[in-house]
Amino acid sequence: MTSFAEFRDIAIVRLTDAGVATPEADADLLMGHVLDLSRGEVQAKAIAGAELRSDQLDELEPMLVRRVAREPLQHITGVAYFRSLTLAVGPGVFVPRPETEQVAQLAVDALRAVPSPEPIGVDLGTGSGAIAFAMATEVPNSAIYAVEVSADAFSWTSRNRESTGAANATIALGDLADAFLELDGTVDVVISNPPYIPDDAIPRDLEVRLHDPAVALYGGADGLDIVHRVSSTAGRLLHPGGTLVIEHGELQGTAIAALLRADGWIAVATHRDLLGRDRATTALKP
Repeated sequence: MTSFAEFRDIAIVRLTDAGVATPEADADLLMGHVLDLSRGEVQAKAIAGAELRSDQLDELEPMLVRRVAREPLQHITGVAYFRSLTLAVGPGVFVPRPETEQVAQLAVDALRAVPSPEPIGVDLGTGSGAIAFAMATEVPNSAIYAVEVSADAFSWTSRNRESTGAANATIALGDLADAFLELDGTVDVVISNPPYIPDDAIPRDLEVRLHDPAVALYGGADGLDIVHRVSSTAGRLLHPGGTLVIEHGELQGTAIAALLRADGWIAVATHRDLLGRDRATTALKP
């Protein structure tokens, strides 16, 4: 028998030594996943001196080994949490990030402000469906459309549409350039978290570099190739006064604002995340 506290302490040390950014949280979440406990419950049992059974240890140890090797926690547990959603994720799909939750709020707010009984939103490059299904479930009177170019990622999109109950979301596999032609000039909000890392840049986190699909990461020499395409497609889809929301890297706000103004967008504004970093840019179709 090994106590909760002993395993947790050992896991934190091993994760710290491996360079994991949040070792305490990851230890708690791994234990919670196996034992069906919340983080608080794991910590409470550790304080109370609770013991782990041998079969529980046998399940926990290989998961810890995988995390020490910097496999994403979400791949190990099979789930990612995004706003109010629990999403299935794994190899082949980009793992949604906490900072994107704030970007999604911009789209949710814009949808809610539309003076229509059924506002229309489009997510270009939906991946797991995180943004699209957040919009669909948080604005239930909306009609949401989402497109994904990767067949590997789209299998996760399909799975998550069912599990989240987003019946008002329509998903499609295909290129964003010719997505939803039937909606041209009628859409209220378009959002995208496109690949925006320059091709020669190396992501800092091993989890990203080794496990996130390249198609979801790299956006050409300056990282803006897909942003240009998003601007063009959004211009086709949106009606005058419609809102565009683009997530981007912290050093790209100025360049993307200039790109959008050159394409004719108005009311271009850059928004910072909770750490004060440029994270998204919004604009209106004239």
